[in-house]
Amino acid sequence: NRNLAILGSRMLPLFALVCVVALLFKLTVLVVKSRKTFRLMETFTGPPAHWLFGHFKQDGSDLDKMVAFGSKYPYAFPLWFGPFVCFLNIHHPDYAKTILASTEPKDDFAYRFIKEWIGDGLLVSHGQKWFRHRRLLTPGFHYDVLKPYVKLMSDSANTMLNKWEKYSETGETFELFEHVSLMTLDSILKCAFSYNSNCQTAGGTNAYIQSVYELSNLINLRFRTFPYHNDLIFHLSPHGFRFRKACRVAQNHTAEVIRKRKDELKEEKELDRIEAKRYLDFLDILLCARDENNQGLSDEAIRAEVDTFMFEGHDTTASGISFLLYCMACHPEHQQMCREEISQVLDGKNTVGWEDLSKIPYTTMCIKESLRLYPPVPGMARNTTKPITFFDGRTIPAGSLVGTSVYGIHRNATVWENPNVFDPLRFLPENVSSRSPHAFVPFSAGPRNCIGQTFAMNEMKAVIALVLQRYELIEDSKWKPKIIPRLVLRSLNGIHIKVKPVQPIFDRAAKK
Repeated sequence: NRNLAILGSRMLPLFALVCVVALLFKLTVLVVKSRKTFRLMETFTGPPAHWLFGHFKQDGSDLDKMVAFGSKYPYAFPLWFGPFVCFLNIHHPDYAKTILASTEPKDDFAYRFIKEWIGDGLLVSHGQKWFRHRRLLTPGFHYDVLKPYVKLMSDSANTMLNKWEKYSETGETFELFEHVSLMTLDSILKCAFSYNSNCQTAGGTNAYIQSVYELSNLINLRFRTFPYHNDLIFHLSPHGFRFRKACRVAQNHTAEVIRKRKDELKEEKELDRIEAKRYLDFLDILLCARDENNQGLSDEAIRAEVDTFMFEGHDTTASGISFLLYCMACHPEHQQMCREEISQVLDGKNTVGWEDLSKIPYTTMCIKESLRLYPPVPGMARNTTKPITFFDGRTIPAGSLVGTSVYGIHRNATVWENPNVFDPLRFLPENVSSRSPHAFVPFSAGPRNCIGQTFAMNEMKAVIALVLQRYELIEDSKWKPKIIPRLVLRSLNGIHIKVKPVQPIFDRAAKK
């Protein structure tokens, strides 16, 4: 033991020296990479960055600061995340058109944080794998498949609204996002798995629900914590341990659900026979998908796509719906016009039907205007594999990170008149036709646009219809969201409103 102690005491300085050398080597690599990036961006001028934090303070002012930069640096400018990572930040439709029309892969910076959970699914895959999966998954978003989901979304929304009764009685302010996030998670579990989780009322006791919630929060934490961008530091941290544990729970649950469903479907190979027994869910589509060679998806690929659908269909829609409700609370005149339209269509029903979704045009314009001001995905990023030349002749070399700022495009004063004003009439058909199709891209555009955008719009329509039929939404001026760019748009201080019952409409619904 004494000899081991002596050996250990002699090895400790050597170990420390190795760590210092490794750290210096890594730092040198990052500095060289940073200088190379600086040279790659030399054709684009931009605002000065802090040597350590780059352009981001994470204090709720970053997005508006990016918009202000955009007024000084037209079309695009370099944007630094910390001292070593730089994106060309695009904030104009004419530039966005070029990059979104390409099939360049997603970047390996932000998206890699979620890859350990969702695998190489449609969100992050590229090349022939992405093309094949996109083709096989497209039937899962056909309107015949989406129709039954509207009833499931309505059920989940009504569960949430029942919980709001206590707030309507007391008139107290409450935070929206947590409620809406549980509601969208409830919906996506029903639509993806035909799984009734009761997550809105179970008090967070379900291990799978807890793991999905934990993973969403830890991914956002890692994204905004610069040292956690390093895999080793994150994996050695307590947060990294929690992330791996939650990953195992979520992935094991998904794998078990897939195994059980495959056993159930052994005797039911055709989708129409499955549909005769119940509605088709996302998992049915994945398990029965076949390419031209009659080859389906592997178990690993199916799990990746289900987990991707869980992440994208839960967190992004929660952000979109939360900010939509906030917009309605802040603009009571538009809220009332939507309520009158919805009241006429639903006629007191406490559920929304597929046929109702196309009968609320003013409400749909309000949804789009909310998505313009508060896009659930505030930015998208690509990693160029070849030089990209924009319409004005400027070129970004291969190996560059290019970010499309959806928030910046949507609030660009050269594209939108009075861009910070909530004005649903921007989305009248005659106004839409006079704008670039890349001026409004909440679901991206081009070949890599969001495959689930109709699903998301349907859920937003169903939820807002049921909310406004039952409650009046009221702004609390003491609570202004401090919006921050994460994987989805969030607020540092939450999203708060008050509600009170819309009595006459609610009475009719109760009678029915």
